[in-house]
Amino acid sequence: MNIAVFANTPAQIHFYKNIVKKLEKMGNNIFILIRAEGEGRDLAKELNIPFYPYSLENFKSNSSKFSKMLSMPRDVLRAYKYLKELDIDIVTGFGLYDAYTSFLLGVPSVIFTDDEPKSVSPSFRILFRLYYPFISTLVTPTSFKCDYGKKHVKINSYKEMAYLHPNYYTPNSDIYNILKINKDEPFVLLRFNSLNAFHDFYIKGFDENDKLRLVKDMEKYSHVFVSNEGGSTFKLNDYEIKIPKNRIHDVLYYANLFITDTATMATEAAILGTPTIRCNSLAGENDLGNFIELERKYKLIWNFKNSQMAIEKANELIQIPNLKECWEKRRERLLKEKIDITEYFCQFLVNYSKSDSVPVSSG
Repeated sequence: MNIAVFANTPAQIHFYKNIVKKLEKMGNNIFILIRAEGEGRDLAKELNIPFYPYSLENFKSNSSKFSKMLSMPRDVLRAYKYLKELDIDIVTGFGLYDAYTSFLLGVPSVIFTDDEPKSVSPSFRILFRLYYPFISTLVTPTSFKCDYGKKHVKINSYKEMAYLHPNYYTPNSDIYNILKINKDEPFVLLRFNSLNAFHDFYIKGFDENDKLRLVKDMEKYSHVFVSNEGGSTFKLNDYEIKIPKNRIHDVLYYANLFITDTATMATEAAILGTPTIRCNSLAGENDLGNFIELERKYKLIWNFKNSQMAIEKANELIQIPNLKECWEKRRERLLKEKIDITEYFCQFLVNYSKSDSVPVSSG
């Protein structure tokens, strides 16, 4: 089969990297498309992943939400022109560009998402309604609260399992050398999102005062490293983490505490058994199903809408000895109950054209 893969963010690239390897070993031809700017492109280059840049690198304002909207038709057309000569059988990705491109190509699309339209921003709800009719099959975790009928498949896993399951990820403790600290020295990682994606309209995380307070509070007890997607202010420059992008999961694994206002990395840290605090305006009863499950069922994460409550919890947790030992036991339960999404997704794609019907769920 000839399979087109759209992967834009670092998490999407990590999701597909093992899937692509398995699919190629099975004799399939994979064509990867990535936006020409951003952290996703940088990670792909670090991992030596060949890809076609379907957006224009010299379009400087692509980092803003509105410019991405304006450039979308051009980017979809560019992707279509590239793929139409390759006899593509199926397209997969995380929605929008891949859904429209597959429609233009006249081939099915298998789209994965854990962003729930009813839980994310109004802008994402609008976008989802616009591209959902062009999706052939929607794949989501079982924790996904909505049900979209016959073309919706739910699987008992998280997308982060595709690259952080023990089958695919082994932590490397030489990250301490890169961080220039000793192995017995505790450290906290703070990750702040730029919140400039399509689906981030109206979503808020930590403000600048919160970030500074977190740094000052946490450094009383441990080393502090900051990863700021929007770029660090001069007051945080001294704390900015300097590592290859493909080593971030080793940092998450060995961190004593992870504090963030982003989504994917919160799930990653939880899956790796690191106590995690997430502060985001989506938190609460209407939050994404995976965060509700990780907090209430597996007790691996705390979700807060109020930043002050999140900071208070961080100050409490950082002072608890041997906290990670408790988290490791919780992580073991999670791993036992979730399936290998990489293996499942590979089989789903290669057998897609052979199946007359779509299964309702897998777990």
